[in-house]
Amino acid sequence: MKVKLGDIFEIGSGGTPSKSHPEYYGGDIPWVKTGDLKSEYLYEVEDFITEEGLKNSSAKLYEPDTVLIAMYGATIGATSILKMDACTNQACAAFKKNDKVIPEYLYYFLKSQKVKFVKDGVGGAQPNISAGYLKKVEMELPSLDEQRAIVEVLDKTTNIMVMRNQEIASLDNLIKARFVEMFGDCNNMISMSEICSIITDGTHQPPKFQETGIPFIFVSNLANNTVTYNAEKFISKETYNELYKRTPIEPGDLLLSTVGSYGHPAVVVEDTKFLFQRHIAYLKPKKEIINSFYLHSALLSSDCQRQIEEKVKGIAQKTLNLSEIRKIMIPVPNIEAQNVFVDFIYQVDKSKLKKLR
Repeated sequence: MKVKLGDIFEIGSGGTPSKSHPEYYGGDIPWVKTGDLKSEYLYEVEDFITEEGLKNSSAKLYEPDTVLIAMYGATIGATSILKMDACTNQACAAFKKNDKVIPEYLYYFLKSQKVKFVKDGVGGAQPNISAGYLKKVEMELPSLDEQRAIVEVLDKTTNIMVMRNQEIASLDNLIKARFVEMFGDCNNMISMSEICSIITDGTHQPPKFQETGIPFIFVSNLANNTVTYNAEKFISKETYNELYKRTPIEPGDLLLSTVGSYGHPAVVVEDTKFLFQRHIAYLKPKKEIINSFYLHSALLSSDCQRQIEEKVKGIAQKTLNLSEIRKIMIPVPNIEAQNVFVDFIYQVDKSKLKKLR
């Protein structure tokens, strides 16, 4: 049978102690933020607050096996099971444990709803959901034995995916090592502003969305350094034609995430119509100077990632500004050497496809 989450769970959220009181921070109470929700189980966090901070804020202490989900921004839908006593900020919703649902079953259900949560999110460029919204979400509620059986199957599937991802990661590291081997001593360093004819970002004003049409993508669509088009939001052809004038994207161009999970590049390889939000930078390489796939690997290199880390601004939400992207220095060997390296990438990509079969 289907039940509303609010009918079987007590769903709460947290809060942030006043930053003007330094005595509220640095204690021994774990304080969870959405960026901490990275894996199934949450054993440690970056920040802590004091008893005073807890008492003088809307933060609440939750016990182990509470299921947490991110409600705001780029991390919306990220989910973890708490494995310690901890409190959260207001961007996390907390499902208190009960005797009707095992935590892992709820965890997998919430993960399966992430696309829906992003689609239903309100607030423009940074979609948000609320505890009130989550209370109305419906979930199948089988018996506890059935829940355990479902979780067992999903755990096995997840483990297989993790192993394959580890194998693919080792191939990615092979590409990085080859890049250093071939170009680590390249002295011809050129700024991004010189090797790209366009460096801009997506639209700053959220367009009018519709149920179907041309995909409008977000930072979450730059997964594993590739562009995915499984959009939750769409725009009309008329809106596309107007916005395309500013970002005339075509195969061979690059996208680069600039907010939140910043510094992740992706090459556009498909001749597919789409547009994107302002948290994605648009790079059009000068193809007579640089191979797009070479530039992609260069941006992923340790040196370029170090430059990016040095150039991001902000504390709560770090941002890589366009002016800083233009200053990134790229090693640019002759185009023949770049093409040899890209041929190597193609061979490695073939191996990746075999791993996925």
